[in-house]
Amino acid sequence: MSLNENDSIAVENFRKYLKYPTVHPNINYHECVAFLINLGQHAGLAVQVYSPKKNKPIVIMTLAGSNPDLPTLLLNSHMDVVSVHRKYWKHEPFGAEMDEDGNIYGRGAQDMKCVGIQYVEALRRCIQNGQHFKRTVYVSFVPDEETGGKEGMGTFVNTDEFKAMNVGCVLDESMPSPGDEFILCYAERVNWLLEIVCTGVTGHASLLPNDLAADKFRYVINKFLDFKEGEKRKLQENSNLTIGDVTTVNMVSLEGGVQLNVIPSKLSAIFALRVAIDVNLTQLRNTIEEWCHEAGDGVTCNELTFETDQIATKLDDSNMWWLAFKEASSKMGLKLKTVVFAGRTDSKFLRRIGIPAIGFSPMNHTPILMHDHDEYLNEKIFLRGIEIYKNIITNLANI
Repeated sequence: MSLNENDSIAVENFRKYLKYPTVHPNINYHECVAFLINLGQHAGLAVQVYSPKKNKPIVIMTLAGSNPDLPTLLLNSHMDVVSVHRKYWKHEPFGAEMDEDGNIYGRGAQDMKCVGIQYVEALRRCIQNGQHFKRTVYVSFVPDEETGGKEGMGTFVNTDEFKAMNVGCVLDESMPSPGDEFILCYAERVNWLLEIVCTGVTGHASLLPNDLAADKFRYVINKFLDFKEGEKRKLQENSNLTIGDVTTVNMVSLEGGVQLNVIPSKLSAIFALRVAIDVNLTQLRNTIEEWCHEAGDGVTCNELTFETDQIATKLDDSNMWWLAFKEASSKMGLKLKTVVFAGRTDSKFLRRIGIPAIGFSPMNHTPILMHDHDEYLNEKIFLRGIEIYKNIITNLANI
């Protein structure tokens, strides 16, 4: 399709951003940051770069409001992307190729380089239109979200620079929607990583001794898998539930054995849990410990990570930011589907310090390809997202 000048600039900037291979591990952010500095300045935004952690830069763009004392709006995105398996890609993962249907391919096309560019391009258009906001608007580009965010937003929220920003509300990422609706996330599940270690007698593999690590291991694994089946049934029996409404559990690592003719004296596995926000964490913890006790002596549960924050952003009349967001969405005729995000984002760090965070990525009629092969976003969806953000940002920044 024929694009106007602003749309052409936006698509070009999106494709340029996708070409920076900010892929884990061992990311060099230098060239990407230089691009973002230039991007922000040309859009009319003030740009600063902070490095609370060495080699972990945080780019902050600022559009000053007329009342600097009011709590501000932060538009957050992350620069880093997950790894790629090139042999499964039909398009170069960092080539930003566009096909004849207008699909733009690249790692980060959905998660979430699109959103970062959409923020900036929306503000560019507001500035061109001579709009002035009551509240200051910040755009943040942070590192290392895909590895948990501790050295990115997790560190930044504790700095004097962040505190001076006086953030009142944050927009962060959501996920694509294959249908008409747009996904809005108001909370996230808790992330637990648990290591189950089972020990027992050893001996020659031709024997049948008692007190084997494998027998205890089977008992615990079956308990986890039975629990998993129960959560799957919840989804099957209630069409109103989404994956974020249930607790997921998966075995992600398995270790044990020293030789093929020796019974292992130790077996261990790591289970990844994403715990629903309505689950009593203490009760679940006690249940898992009881499984280990029932399995027999020599079975332990080690918590590799144990989060406890089941914090949700309120979507009611007490939250003026939500009301402004909803109003702007309604005027545009957007269908919003509010869900608990299945994974974890930088929003967790903001919610922990009492800042409401709304996860929203304006991508409907789009297959979910976050972290998948041949990740792409259509040009028309990308450009419409800029206009959506322009209206939402305007409403939020003028509360």
